[in-house]
Amino acid sequence: MRMTREAREGLLAAVGACLIWGALPLYLRPLRGIASLTIMCHRLVWCCALVSAWLAIRGELGGLRMALLDPAQRLRLMVSATLIGSNWLIYIWAVGSGRVIDSSLGYFINPLVNVLLGVLILRERLRRAQWLSVACAAAGVAWLTALTGRPPWVALALALSFGVYGLIRKVISVDPVTGLAAETALLTPFGLAWLSWQHLNGDGVFGGAGALRGFWLIAGGLVTAVPLALFHFGAKRVSYSTIGVVGYISPSLQLASGVFLFGEAFPPARAVGFAFIWTALAIYAGDRLVA
Repeated sequence: MRMTREAREGLLAAVGACLIWGALPLYLRPLRGIASLTIMCHRLVWCCALVSAWLAIRGELGGLRMALLDPAQRLRLMVSATLIGSNWLIYIWAVGSGRVIDSSLGYFINPLVNVLLGVLILRERLRRAQWLSVACAAAGVAWLTALTGRPPWVALALALSFGVYGLIRKVISVDPVTGLAAETALLTPFGLAWLSWQHLNGDGVFGGAGALRGFWLIAGGLVTAVPLALFHFGAKRVSYSTIGVVGYISPSLQLASGVFLFGEAFPPARAVGFAFIWTALAIYAGDRLVA
């Protein structure tokens, strides 16, 4: 079955988002030494400023105003904002603590959460090859989890927070950029409060960062806004199950950076688990080509 133009554009957007997320450790690495909460607050504030300016240029601030004034919509957006804010904070902490591979495990689990939510809540149907892909990936994740010898709370927290976040945003009737602007607008007062408190305590708005790292913190707005907008664009146009499997791109890149760039331990036993996951990807990709 041939993909529609809308589905093809959605798939490309989702892949683009995952490529950017996969490179996030490279963005966060130079910011080591700055408090995780400070980095997260800068992402909030600058992302809010960027997307709000974009909406203003396009004359679409009315949509943002309507989303924030509607009580039911505002409540849903506050829930999604809390989920994505928590996800950012945990991920930033994990990368800064030298746990890039642990965070990549979370995003390997995340697509399984997406597929599960798509089947159980959205009533999406999977073909036999897709079920085989999911089962193979689940086996790989189970193997990797067993190897840790302890509950992988970092991985589970990242997977669950982003999985539920994506589901909520898929069913909210707000376009991607407006929704992102609303989410960051709801959280920005808290971010500004933290940065102001730091300033009053002598740490400065940039948490003691130099000029280069100060610029890097401001760039967090772009790094945050672009992939999220692409992700939401894609999630609205393709099935949630497809989004789930495409999501393996970003943790694969994160894993590669953790092993080859940052020198984190990756013993052969872990490689077995990741081989299961790559096999799952190959099965799914092959099914998409012949469908």
